[in-house]
Amino acid sequence: MFGDVINSILHNTVFIKYGLVGLFFNGMFSSFIPIPTEATISALLLGGVNPVDVFLVLTISSIIGGYIAYYIGYNGRLLKKLKKTPEKYQQKSVGIMSKYGWATVIFFSPWIPIIGDVVSIVAGTKKYSIVKYTITMTTGKTVKAVAIVFLSYNFINWLSSILH
Repeated sequence: MFGDVINSILHNTVFIKYGLVGLFFNGMFSSFIPIPTEATISALLLGGVNPVDVFLVLTISSIIGGYIAYYIGYNGRLLKKLKKTPEKYQQKSVGIMSKYGWATVIFFSPWIPIIGDVVSIVAGTKKYSIVKYTITMTTGKTVKAVAIVFLSYNFINWLSSILH
């Protein structure tokens, strides 16, 4: 059963065809569109791609995506052109940021589904300090990338040892 799942991920032509470039775009877009990167990371690691390369591509692309999301919020005209985020998610994001502080929320936002994707846009809308945003967003996305790649790599190795 697990072998079938692993084979279906490993032999998915999208992952094989685009590789690290696909991860780059996945990581970048996942900063403002809820697209999980975990499947791409797992497929690349299962395919034998170097975990350090996966980490670097994921980190760089996520940080670039964070800046794009901030800019979308900062430039209100872009936000109006894009499909507007549901008001309830914007209100939840602002409420959480007000309660726990902007820096804390931006640091943890990569881990929060949907609301976390909105946080960077809201930070741009509220004209949050770009220096503070850079420090917290970069640190948060780097920590998340380390955790995801490390855990995925070790889980895949553990699963391989069980299956063999």
